[in-house]
Amino acid sequence: MKKITLSIITIALVSAAWGQKLDRSMKPKPGPAPEIKLGKTESFTLPNGMQVFVVENHKLPTIECNIELAVRPELQGDMAGYREMMPELLLSGTATRSKDKLNEEIDNMGASINVNDEGMAGSGLKKYTEKILDLMADIAMNTTISQDELDKAKKKTLSGLETQKNDPDAMVRNVSAIVNFGKNHPNGEIPTDETVKKITLDRCNRYYKTYFRPNVAYMAIVGDVTMAEIKPMIEKYFGKWQKADVPVATYSIPALSATRLTKVAFAPRTAAVQSVVSVTYPVDLKPGDADVIKARVANVVLGGGSQGRLFLDLREKHAWTYGAYSSLREDELGGTFSATVKCRNIVSDSSVGALLDEMRTMQTEKVNDTALQNSITYLSGNFAIALEDPRRVAQNAINIERYHMPKDFYQNYLKNLAAVTSDDVIEMSKKYITPDHANIVVAGSKEEVANKLARFSADGKIDYYDYSGKTIVASEAKAAPPGLTAEAVYKNYVNAIGGEKAMNDLKSLKLIASGEIQGMPLSITILKSNTGKFKEVADITMNGNKMTVQKKVFDGKAGYQEAQGNKKALEADDIDEVKQETDLQSDLHPEKYGIKRTLVGMETVEGADTYKIDAVDGKGEKTTEYYDAKTSLKVRETKYQKGPDGTVAPATSDYSDYREVPGANGYKIPYFFSIPGPGANINLKVQSADVNKDMPDSEFQ
Repeated sequence: MKKITLSIITIALVSAAWGQKLDRSMKPKPGPAPEIKLGKTESFTLPNGMQVFVVENHKLPTIECNIELAVRPELQGDMAGYREMMPELLLSGTATRSKDKLNEEIDNMGASINVNDEGMAGSGLKKYTEKILDLMADIAMNTTISQDELDKAKKKTLSGLETQKNDPDAMVRNVSAIVNFGKNHPNGEIPTDETVKKITLDRCNRYYKTYFRPNVAYMAIVGDVTMAEIKPMIEKYFGKWQKADVPVATYSIPALSATRLTKVAFAPRTAAVQSVVSVTYPVDLKPGDADVIKARVANVVLGGGSQGRLFLDLREKHAWTYGAYSSLREDELGGTFSATVKCRNIVSDSSVGALLDEMRTMQTEKVNDTALQNSITYLSGNFAIALEDPRRVAQNAINIERYHMPKDFYQNYLKNLAAVTSDDVIEMSKKYITPDHANIVVAGSKEEVANKLARFSADGKIDYYDYSGKTIVASEAKAAPPGLTAEAVYKNYVNAIGGEKAMNDLKSLKLIASGEIQGMPLSITILKSNTGKFKEVADITMNGNKMTVQKKVFDGKAGYQEAQGNKKALEADDIDEVKQETDLQSDLHPEKYGIKRTLVGMETVEGADTYKIDAVDGKGEKTTEYYDAKTSLKVRETKYQKGPDGTVAPATSDYSDYREVPGANGYKIPYFFSIPGPGANINLKVQSADVNKDMPDSEFQ
């Protein structure tokens, strides 16, 4: 007991003495940067010119092999998009292995081989090292691209492009590429439907045979290997790779060689309720430049995360957005800066102003010690985590040689990062964060947002672009002719689709339409009966198998909807909606559903003048309708649907190719229409339409 008491007294005395020496008002100084050990690295060059780097890392029995091609290819021009297809095309088989055989051999090892237009990467267990190298060499030297595989890739690419046409993120990304680099630069080439359709097999094969050469290749192998065991394998499989002259294209970035003036580039987005904003421009910052580390710190201070000035201002202070961030990317062909935010229409111009203000503040207001240290710690953590990824280690080994970086760049990275000062941040901001020479790129509602942004443009003008970065003349809303009413426009529409008599003669309607969703065939069947019965079924075909993905059925009294195997009875609101949808004469009596229409004015849709009408139903839900001024036919409608969280999301459908339905006494329907889908609208063509046919009750069970 005495010993215990003495021990407690001793601890108390030591603690008191320590407390007298510790000044808690002083912030502890950060310790020295840890030493970075990247593993033993050796290198050699094959007679064909391929440079090889071997980085030993024996923590796990695995290997990672990266091959990077240091190429500056010719521009894609009117066939833009074929380089984006290379990851798929280069894995379509070789002269010695079919596509299925290649995939089978990779899968049997549990390995991974990925290819792109400027190299490839392979990884797997150490025991499969030789097999992985064999497959990678086969792809590098013997790939065969067939017309069939190209056609599949083009079809898949076209389906992907469809998702971009009203995707605000894609619109901003594409327009930014154009205004930053121009179309005569690889970073400014945007694939479109037209360019993808022009891509030929010869162009793809020519690219592969021209640029996949060992004398422009860097290989890095990281993992449980030694130079002694790996070098003979590399010589065996890659020594046969034939070198050849590889042309080097030259590009220029006009924006870097001339004084830029701030401009506003706007991509109108149908029925947008929020804007995607990017303040962006090209920068002359290349990998390994002396400024890289200090510039990264400056960017993190501005917008690298939740502690960045942009986030603290636009989100925490003003609550205009869920997040605001910036990025500064170095690149041999031209780096980029961008500050981005997503915000509601009503605060879009305020958000742009705040982004620019915070960028200006970076040039004049020193970062405090806490924020500076937080930014350095953030980058240090990211660097340490990245070193756990063998692919990043392999990339680092290649970077040193390819970009002529200091040999100890990565070993000294943390030490140089820790040495960055607030004065360095000011210096880098003046050099790379230049709000008065920027492109302000916005995708959003032209009517609600565009004109408010003109004050940020040096010439007071707004330049308009489509989703792919092509300049357009934006449609201007204008007043409707004097005396014209929504009732008159709607009556003309009813007459244009056949009139009251044709519609009153309708007793049933069956439509079968087809399209594609994410590259898979889609079929939609719709049945309506004037007895109040309704059925809609959506089927997709995957790998030759047809399956129902969505179904809605109503027998006149009750019904259900089913999706992905989950079946749910229709509730009261659903039944009200389906009754209106089933009503074949609903266009003749909108008042039955409490619908009131207001003529807003005129607007151009796909080059045609239309009358724009706002329709509000009995539940207060709004739909905007567009009727062609010449034909009186409905060409577009946007429904504003409220989600569970209260946010309103617009869903737009387009209609065209109106034709008379056989046997319908002049009644017309659109044989081409789009419906909202996951990520993009789904285009559908009517394959058959039947009216007044018997529909057995069994159809609605």
